[in-house]
Amino acid sequence: MPVPARHYTDIYKLFCAIDTPREAEMLLKDILTMQELEFLAERWQILNELHNETPQRDIADKLGVSISKITRGSHVLKYGTGGFGYFLKKLKGK
Repeated sequence: MPVPARHYTDIYKLFCAIDTPREAEMLLKDILTMQELEFLAERWQILNELHNETPQRDIADKLGVSISKITRGSHVLKYGTGGFGYFLKKLKGK
């Protein structure tokens, strides 16, 4: 059974209610497993490095991840909705 659209809307609203890094930490540690949180943190670091035009082999060595994980991140930056790129630029502007 597919997840109703309103459930997605509810989760988007939940994330909009976050005002500080501490609130984000509280929510993410409760809503995600430690493995999911580690995956998310790793993915964000990969995307940061790709955004900074770090070569994929250097990213793999620096973060200890496979080239396939980096390639997936690169694919999202190129063909995703633009969300990662938007937030990378937004955070760099601060």
